[in-house]
Amino acid sequence: MQMRIQIFAVLGSLIVAAIIFELIRKRKLQEKYSLLWFTAAIILLILSVWRELLEKTAAFLGVYYAPSALFIIAAFFGMLLALHFTLVLSKLTEQNKILAQELSILQEEIRKNTQARRGDPFEPVAAMESVESKNANDRVA
Repeated sequence: MQMRIQIFAVLGSLIVAAIIFELIRKRKLQEKYSLLWFTAAIILLILSVWRELLEKTAAFLGVYYAPSALFIIAAFFGMLLALHFTLVLSKLTEQNKILAQELSILQEEIRKNTQARRGDPFEPVAAMESVESKNANDRVA
């Protein structure tokens, strides 16, 4: 592997790690989501520094030019990250739907209670309140 490519790969890995660290520090990225990013950056850094391991990995993958294996591995981690965040997004979408349904139910209950307090005779809550107030007046008298 040429020295220029190795330097570029090492710097790229360090820059990714630094960006992830900075995003965590500014609380723009949660720690639990950064684990995959740090793992990818560390593996790419190790492969960038350790030429023999990169060449063995490239031979295992069937890649003739070892630095190309770095891009294949980076693409693999990119796919893993995309899959991970797709799963997280799917879960959040489902939770958001459930919360919207629960909010709608609560808003409807509030609307019904508001109508009952205004004296709507057809609401069971209003009838119950009038019975309770009658019972309270009977106790006082």
